[in-house]
This record gives sequence, structure tokens and C-alpha cells, in this order.
Amino acid sequence: MEAAVIDAGSKFLKAGTAVPDQAPPMIFPTQMKRLVEDGSSGDNAVFEDVVVDPVCRGFIRDWDAMEDLMQYVLYTGLEWEEGNEGQVLFTDPLYTPKSVREQLVQLMFETFNVSGFYASEQAVLSLYAVGRISGCTVDIGHGKIDIAPVIEGAVQHIASRRFEIGGIDLTKLLAQELVKSNPSVNLNVFDAEIIKEKYACCAEDEVAYEKTQQSSETEEHTLPDGQVIKIGRERYAVGEALFQPYILGLEEYGIVEQLVRTISTVSSDNHRQLLENTVLCGGITAMPGFEDRFQKEANLCSSSIRPSLVKAPEYMPAELAQYSAWVGGAILAKVVFPQNQHVTKGDYDEAGPSVVHRKCF
Repeated sequence: MEAAVIDAGSKFLKAGTAVPDQAPPMIFPTQMKRLVEDGSSGDNAVFEDVVVDPVCRGFIRDWDAMEDLMQYVLYTGLEWEEGNEGQVLFTDPLYTPKSVREQLVQLMFETFNVSGFYASEQAVLSLYAVGRISGCTVDIGHGKIDIAPVIEGAVQHIASRRFEIGGIDLTKLLAQELVKSNPSVNLNVFDAEIIKEKYACCAEDEVAYEKTQQSSETEEHTLPDGQVIKIGRERYAVGEALFQPYILGLEEYGIVEQLVRTISTVSSDNHRQLLENTVLCGGITAMPGFEDRFQKEANLCSSSIRPSLVKAPEYMPAELAQYSAWVGGAILAKVVFPQNQHVTKGDYDEAGPSVVHRKCF
């Protein structure tokens, strides 16, 4: 039985057996609905749907909901049989707390009786997906942005940076801008997310962005409830906020300058290797114009060594940036499990959950 690879993001969960040159067979929203009793008793009890987010800003927060998700993924999606469970590799976000890692390995062995477990950091895995062991990942997720230098397969944690903003904050920004231009329209975050995915794009540079703000060109989009909303210059705010964070009300440097400043804290001997092997991760990086804008900003940055983006190999699946950590996990699973580098049931029974820190790097 091939090992299962699971990448549980704040927005989507990616899962499937370890086939490195394919997209994950399961990609579905991490957010889920749960029936909750309203407090009434007896025959008068009323249940209502409550939306829960098992993963928030990259980290597992609701373990009951995560258990339900894993039950579905392993036994329904992967068709595991109870009593004959296989091995599983999880991707770890940057700065995953030790307690979360321990609780995850405990869940896997005690609740799901897996025969083997491994966890590896997303930055390392995303580099594996493009054939690198050293470089820097710029991961723009649903709930966070992680910039992580990786040298010889090891994340440089002291130099890494995390920002508690992500795709959801850009969605809310777009919703605010659209409501300003369409005051009579009722717009929720779910509808704004769909609009972002369909219309958001990135201006070529700051001058081009300013020109878009003067434009009166619009497109009409019909919302699920029949309302018609006009979309124009607002679509450019999503991408621009990453290069000019003041748009989000933040006093921060833009994404490229943050990358350069992150690398500057690493030994200068590694600057070229890291900057010239920059990998973009996350669905938002697939926005039209984003890569070109990133590279243009990189060519104008203050660093003497300019960041350069690594392109995915042709044999890798399209839209790799959206699930590069999963693909890297599938590559790694082909190594760690056959070579017995993983946490076994015997390891877990002997040392307990803390064994994950000793065996998973």
C-alpha cells in the first residue's frame, strides 16, 4: 500500500497516495459544517448547521473537526480498511508548535492506528517539488504568508518570517472595495472569494496600478442571488496589496523587499543560492500578472543579487504552486518509508508523541 500524503491548509485540504508527478486526487475545502444542538431538551431539541474551521492561519485549532476530516479522507477517500491502515506523511507549516505536532502524531497512531508516520516542513517540500534542496519559498496561503530560506533541506528558522495575513485578508479587502463602488449590493465573503478567483489580477508596476485607479472600465458579474455587481479597478487592489501593504493598512515592506530582508539575515555565502532559487507557493501566486510583477520588482530591489523565480519542471502537473508542498511530500514519502526513516508504531509506543521531534525534521 502506497503511503498517504496530507496537506491540510486553512482553505483547502490536499490528500492522496504518493504519486509525485500528479496533482493530489483529493482537493476540497477544509472548512466544514457540523450539526449542533441549540440547547433545547427532549423532543424539542433543534439542530443547526455551524461552520467550523479545523485549520486557522495554517495551524490545526479544532481537533474534533480534524478527526472527522481524517475519518473521511482515510476511510472514504483513500478507501483504507479498518485494521489494515497504512502509512501517512503530513506537511508542516512554518513554526508549527511542538504541541500541535505531538497531538497530530497521537491522533494518527491512537485513533487511526496508522502503521507509520512522518511530517516535514512545507518549505522544504515545495523546493523538492521543483527539484531543489536549497532556496527560498514565498508561501502566500489563505491565512498567512511564510518566507522561509532552506539550505540543504533544512529550514533556517531564525531567518524565516511569518505574516498573519493571507488570501482571506485580500478577499475582505476586495469585498470592501467592491461595496464602496456598489453600495446597493449585498456582498458576503464567500461571493467575494469567487470574484477574487475569477477577476483579480496584478498591475505591471506601481505606475500601471495608479492608471487602473483612474479607469472607468467595468465588467458585470451576477451573484448567486441575482444581484449584478460591477467590477473594475477593484480587481487590481488584491495583487497590489502584496507589493504595497499600506493598502491593507499595514506599515510593512512589500513582498519582494521582505524576501530580500529575510535572506540578508542568513550568511552572505548563501545569498546567491537562496535568492536565485526562489519558489512561489499558494493559489494567489497564480493570479494573472503576479509572477511578472514579482520578477520586475525583484529586478528593481536594493539587493546586489536579484531574486529569480524557479520554474516547475515540464513533467510536473499544471498549477503546481497551488499544491507544491503536497507534491514534495509525495516525493519524500518515496524515500522515508522504504528506508524506514519514519516513526513506527513501535517507536511511538516506546517514546510517546515526543518521538516526532526526534525522527521528523
